[in-house]
Amino acid sequence: MAIQLTLRQKKIIEIVKEKGPITSERIAAKLSLTRATLRPDLSVLTMVGILEAKPRVGYYHTEKPLPFFIGDELRQLKVRDIKSRPVVARDDATIYDAVVTMVLEDVGTLIIVEEGGFLAGVVSRKDLLKITLGQADIHKVPVGIVMTRSPNVVTISPEESVYEAARKMVQHQVDGLPVVVPGSISAEEEEKKAVEGLEVVGRVTKTNITKIFVELGAGIY
Repeated sequence: MAIQLTLRQKKIIEIVKEKGPITSERIAAKLSLTRATLRPDLSVLTMVGILEAKPRVGYYHTEKPLPFFIGDELRQLKVRDIKSRPVVARDDATIYDAVVTMVLEDVGTLIIVEEGGFLAGVVSRKDLLKITLGQADIHKVPVGIVMTRSPNVVTISPEESVYEAARKMVQHQVDGLPVVVPGSISAEEEEKKAVEGLEVVGRVTKTNITKIFVELGAGIY
């Protein structure tokens, strides 16, 4: 399990990476704190292996931060920070239209929306391949026939963490998630009431997650 670092511990790491080897007195002076105040933080950072200390020399960085930072950072990063533009098709589009959109946009999954941009479902390459190999007229059959419908679609909100997005993709074995926010849509005219819908505002994919891992490794985040 990844250790959860405090803001002060992260500042200590930054100072040691830039100035190390550096004594605890100098670290304390840079943070305007006492050595006694910093002692627990330095103990934690040396215990987990992020920092090491040499007598009469000071603290230095071990250059092995990734195993300790990655869980912490993925829990702090929000989906809104990494989401991509949603690639969508209307629920009344044909299978042919969906195939063309998927090829032109170079994506593995299309998000299917109703009027107003509300989530209706998702359709994958596998779904489209199955129907195109059959006898159906793909120029006439609507994509809604083969899509996975909204109640069964795994989604994520912009305010959830990148870690949660990755966890959902692994758990449900999907390549991406629609990013959605609650919104009001009209019910059938005869019902005369409002129904909660999910408005599509983006998508997060395995590619987004992989990019974050690369950037964490490069020290960008």
